[in-house]
Amino acid sequence: MDSLENRTMALAATLQAIAQVQYIARHGETDEQQLAAALNTILVTEPDSIDDIYPDKQVLANGFRWVLNQLGDSQQKDVEVTRYLVGLLSLERKLSRNNGALNVLSERINQVHRQLQHFTITDEQVISNFASIYSDVISNIGPKIQISGNPHVLQQPLVQHKIRALLLAAMRSAVLWRQLGGKRRQLVFTRKAIVDTATKFLTLH
Repeated sequence: MDSLENRTMALAATLQAIAQVQYIARHGETDEQQLAAALNTILVTEPDSIDDIYPDKQVLANGFRWVLNQLGDSQQKDVEVTRYLVGLLSLERKLSRNNGALNVLSERINQVHRQLQHFTITDEQVISNFASIYSDVISNIGPKIQISGNPHVLQQPLVQHKIRALLLAAMRSAVLWRQLGGKRRQLVFTRKAIVDTATKFLTLH
C-alpha cells in the first residue's frame, strides 16, 4: 500500500471520528462498532503497519465518504466538520512539538491498557478515562475546540466523555496522518488524488 493510500486512510479515520463527535453532540448516541474501532486506534502506539491501526477497512467506509464530501466537488461540504478538523490539526501541531505532553499521553494510554484487563473498550469507565486524557493533556496545549449540538444532549456527562474520547481518537489518526507525510496544503493542492484514493477504497471494500 503506498503512502497516499495510507495517508488517505488516516485522514478518513480522523474525519470519521470527528463526524461521530458531531452526531453524538446532536443526537446523544453513536454507532458502537464505529466507537470501538475509533477508540482502539488510540491503543496502537507501536504499529508494525497501518493495518494494525485500522484492521477492518469496512468500518472506515463513512470516513472515506466524508473525504469525498469534504474534498470532492460536492456542494454539500459540512462547515462544522471542517471547523473541527482545522482546530484538531492545529492542536496536533502543538502536541507534536510538546515532548512533555507526549510523554504524559504515553503513560496515560498505558493505564488504559491495564484497565482493559477488566473492562471492554466501550465501558463507561474506560470512555471516562479516555475523556480525562483528552482534557488533561490535549485541551491545555491550544485553543479548545468548541463543540456545537443539542444543549440538552451536551449536558449529559456520558455524552461529554464520549465526545472527548472521540476527539482523542481523531487526534490519534491526525498524528498518524502527519507522520505519514500529511500536510494541510495537500488538502487543497492534491485534493483530486486523495478523493480518487478514497473512491477506490469504497469500491474495493
